[in-house]
Amino acid sequence: MYDPIMVQPMRTEATDIGFKELHRRDEVKRELNREGTTLVFVNSVCGCAAGKARPGLKAAIEWAKENNAMPDNLITVFAGMEKDAVDEARSYFTGIAPSSPQLALMKDGKLVHMIQRFEIENNDANTVANKVAGVLKEYCVKESA
Repeated sequence: MYDPIMVQPMRTEATDIGFKELHRRDEVKRELNREGTTLVFVNSVCGCAAGKARPGLKAAIEWAKENNAMPDNLITVFAGMEKDAVDEARSYFTGIAPSSPQLALMKDGKLVHMIQRFEIENNDANTVANKVAGVLKEYCVKESA
């Protein structure tokens, strides 16, 4: 487990984007069993989370808001901190090896797309933003009224 004081700015960066932070297994289970689309961010202390994943997510969410492509829910768990919550989230990522950071798009409780660490660490924040925006465009665009 990491020092909670050290991790807080990393948590805040995700919640400032709009992610709801979950700390317990039951919270994760409740959120991931909701109808609709849920973007799950497995947050991390690593450099690729700081320099690529979180900035990329921020840009992708800004794009999604402007393009009517927001997922119904945004949730985050923190690897290396709340082990039970992270394990519960990963239990929904059937057949996918754990990594952190990690981004999953769920629809009606089922995994529809995953972005793994190797897709984040080998790219820049803009590329990550485009990857996330592409997924949101494919699965989350809502018809205009």
